[in-house]
Amino acid sequence: RRVDLMEAEGISFVTGAEVDAAAISETVEGFDATVLAIGSTVPNNLPIPGRDLDGIVYAMEFLTRNQKALFANPPALLTTEVTPEVGLTSKYGGGFISAKGKHVVVIGGGDTGTDCIGTSLRHGCKSLINFELFPAPPDEQDKRGEASGNPWPLWPRIMRVDYGHEEASHRFGADPRTYSVLSKEFVSDGAGRVRAVKTVQVEVGPDGRFAEVEGSEREHPADLVILAMGFRHPEQEIVRALRLETDQRSNAKASTSDYKTSAPGVFAAGDCRRGQSLVVWAINEGRGVAKSVDAYLGGKGW
Repeated sequence: RRVDLMEAEGISFVTGAEVDAAAISETVEGFDATVLAIGSTVPNNLPIPGRDLDGIVYAMEFLTRNQKALFANPPALLTTEVTPEVGLTSKYGGGFISAKGKHVVVIGGGDTGTDCIGTSLRHGCKSLINFELFPAPPDEQDKRGEASGNPWPLWPRIMRVDYGHEEASHRFGADPRTYSVLSKEFVSDGAGRVRAVKTVQVEVGPDGRFAEVEGSEREHPADLVILAMGFRHPEQEIVRALRLETDQRSNAKASTSDYKTSAPGVFAAGDCRRGQSLVVWAINEGRGVAKSVDAYLGGKGW
């Protein structure tokens, strides 16, 4: 309904289009203003020994393929066995990553890590553990803030239980999260697939740096390792094609005063400008860049 309303207002939606360097250059030349809202989609990697083994995937690769399978084939909501014989109804190609019957290790947290936990549970994983590099947060906020530097009324950085953690506790009897864990090596099964993850406990020293705890080395069984460690910056093809100036994190450089990039008539907003963030910031910057574009095109503002 909302799409229909926007189309009635004169907005054209072009779907199924690959926006490569040539396409974006043509777009910029053909329009008076162009807004980049391409997100931050390049994930953080974990370049430790064994990273090239099969069975180690990025979180969005795991989640996106799962969701495409569900959208393509409604009966797949009830099974993890996605095959051509069940009659797919979309362009989904069948590249499904299943956690069924596997020892699953999720490295990283946040909403994405929680979704990986929940999806693995629905697939029917054999075991599940979630590694977090930082120490476990406190159960309650330090009201005075002297020790933690997180006083009220700042957003409380405390231990929270999301749906994935609660479901994992119900299934396996304990919260899947393990804190202060540094992954050291992915271990091969001898045939090119991951078999385990070697880790060590870490603690924060007086200088604020992580230090490994002697004698804390462990090896965790792993048939599927999911990297959910956040995102670095937007894909660079469009940024380079437009020769945009970038910040130290390779985001499109633009201020919130006008959202203008270094290219005339090109604006940037959301994660591709500020880095990985929350949807509320995307909404706010969407409104802000719309106002700036209106002024740029000669509008009176609003």
